[in-house]
Amino acid sequence: MKTNIFRVTGCIALALFVSGASAKAEPLATARLAPDEFKWDRTPSGAQRVNLVGDEQKPGMYIYRVRFPANFKVQPHFHPDERVVTVMSGTLYMGYGEQFDESAMKALPAGSIWTEPAKQPHFVWAKDSEVVIQVVGSNGPSGVTRIEPK
Repeated sequence: MKTNIFRVTGCIALALFVSGASAKAEPLATARLAPDEFKWDRTPSGAQRVNLVGDEQKPGMYIYRVRFPANFKVQPHFHPDERVVTVMSGTLYMGYGEQFDESAMKALPAGSIWTEPAKQPHFVWAKDSEVVIQVVGSNGPSGVTRIEPK
């Protein structure tokens, strides 16, 4: 009985050691940013983005905001890490799945949130007006895998 407990404990300790050693995150630095200090950059797709905390390409927490112009669609895609997204302003239409399907979308007004489990396909549409979202991830590094239409 004691042998099995030691084996299980050893396996758990080894798993924690390996997972901790392979993804060493930078410690969170202090930051105070007012909205007028944000440095918005235009993305290749035509949206705007500002990085607020961390770096999504590195291990650890990251936060950024994206500003979509009216009628902006983001086709189905997924990320390797988990995220929580908040609609900061406007109304964003959001759906889960591998096909852009307007009937599967839910209107999410400012203050709404949605979750993006790792590798969960999803899509969004700033249908009626400009929308700003905030993305929070704690499991960087991240990325985007686009799903080609079938």
